[in-house]
Amino acid sequence: MSIQYKFFMIPVKNNQDSETELNEFLKRVRVVSIHREFVSQGNESFFSIILEYMDKQAASNTSDYSKSKPRIDYREVLSPENFAIFSKLRDWRKEAAAKESVPVYTIFKNDQLAQIVEKRFTTKADISNIEGVGEARANKYGDDVIKIVSENTASNDEATANE
Repeated sequence: MSIQYKFFMIPVKNNQDSETELNEFLKRVRVVSIHREFVSQGNESFFSIILEYMDKQAASNTSDYSKSKPRIDYREVLSPENFAIFSKLRDWRKEAAAKESVPVYTIFKNDQLAQIVEKRFTTKADISNIEGVGEARANKYGDDVIKIVSENTASNDEATANE
């Protein structure tokens, strides 16, 4: 199991063959990451795509970790209020991962988001103490996470007070 790279150039005009080649390739592999760039060269403009991938067979042989770890339904584990915040954090994480072209779990894993919500972390230091997070990731994403948690905690507290 080794990660490999594949480069594609998809021209803006007459792209059917290149597009077909890319789609056929994607059916055979498990993509780890994608880097896309538009190269403007007038009539010769194209999309440059770099895929980091593993063969599906190799990827399935190495996925024992995911098979051994039980799936958690956070809707059942978290209170409805906490699950609402957890969902907002997942939405933010998905957007952040898309902007950086990385898998969502490289930003925060679900269990890390659940800990943040349950303990209502309000500092980067709290976030950096979560197993597997560290100071660099807490500094990079902490402000966004803290903002989402505090804004939604405040709105939940106001709703409860108004009842």
